[in-house]
Amino acid sequence: MCESAVWVTLRLAVATTAILLLLGLPLAYWLTTTRWRGKFLVEAVVALPIILPPTVLGFYLLMALGPRSPIGGLIQSVTGSSLPFSFGGILVGSVIFNLPFAVRPFVAGFTAVDRRLVEASWCLGASRFRTFCRVILPLARAGILTGVVLSFAHTVGEFGVVLMLGGNIPGVTQTISTLIYDDVQAMNYGAANVTAGVLLAFSVCMLSVVYSLQRRVPGL
Repeated sequence: MCESAVWVTLRLAVATTAILLLLGLPLAYWLTTTRWRGKFLVEAVVALPIILPPTVLGFYLLMALGPRSPIGGLIQSVTGSSLPFSFGGILVGSVIFNLPFAVRPFVAGFTAVDRRLVEASWCLGASRFRTFCRVILPLARAGILTGVVLSFAHTVGEFGVVLMLGGNIPGVTQTISTLIYDDVQAMNYGAANVTAGVLLAFSVCMLSVVYSLQRRVPGL
């Protein structure tokens, strides 16, 4: 197994999980508590990557972030480089693609929190932020951990979005899954078999953790 592909994959998985934790928790809490009638539109957009083919999502992101698009042109003028075919590009794609795998478990965790405990904290004089940190987050930890594990595991196995948006550049955008693709293309089935076996074992371990946590969160 190529060490550079493993390193790129781990960097991508850790960075994606950290960003989704920072962005996904506020979004999930808002979806849990808001009474806005149009929230179903936000939920639909968040869940879209689940049913949208990764190649389609990767293609549209490639068009949106390319130097000829308004967004891509602005990014290139500010940073001096373009996102497609770079680590930053596959990180953006990974965050968007894995959004539902983080937000949906987060929402399930927040929904499972007993509302009476939250109101009791308010009645005792705790601010909403303090209540969120000291009451809601600890009680929703099973759902949050599930979202973190799913995001990390799903990022490790990404293929379509990474290949479309980042290509397959060794040491830059080549991940474990695209390395398997390379080995199969080169008819190096022995190496592909070893790498695929490692990913299979990793996936089984991650799913075991998820289903163990799922028992604690109704509706997850």
